[in-house]
Amino acid sequence: MEEYSREPCPYRIVDDCGGAFAMGCIGGGVFQGLKGFRNAPQGIGRRFAGSLVAVKARSPVIAGNFAAWGGVFSIVDCSLVHMRKKEDPWNSIISGAVTGGVLAARNGVAAMAGSAIIGGILLSLIEGVGILFTRISAEQFRNPSPLTSSQDGLSGTGGLGDLDSSSGFGFPGSQQANISS
Repeated sequence: MEEYSREPCPYRIVDDCGGAFAMGCIGGGVFQGLKGFRNAPQGIGRRFAGSLVAVKARSPVIAGNFAAWGGVFSIVDCSLVHMRKKEDPWNSIISGAVTGGVLAARNGVAAMAGSAIIGGILLSLIEGVGILFTRISAEQFRNPSPLTSSQDGLSGTGGLGDLDSSSGFGFPGSQQANISS
């Protein structure tokens, strides 16, 4: 079973592309709204109008760029899953590097190589943090180690017998206190 459930590969491309478009639309809208507000002429009405103009002009462009990145990434990721016959963090790291290189191809080989390196490093950091959080959260759900047994079955290092032998509460293996003295 996969570590997380995702759509099968042909549908994953459309899903990731749409998710990236929505993320770019929302994030670009917020960023461009603040930028337009800050750069507009003085006056609250003019600032809000400048904010709205900036959002309408630039947010769809940013969303399209995010969608292109998400689409290329998913295509490469699905291709790697098909070729390698397994789904692991290496697919995402390689996909990030290839996506960075492909999207920078119009700027020459040097820019392509630099973007590929940055894409690979960013995706390896993201995957590394994901693996780290998975391991940390798995620690809290790990079963406790069983009690170590000795002759009576309860006493031992860290077991119940250590507490009971000195208190004399009548648990199996504990020392009974002589009350009738």
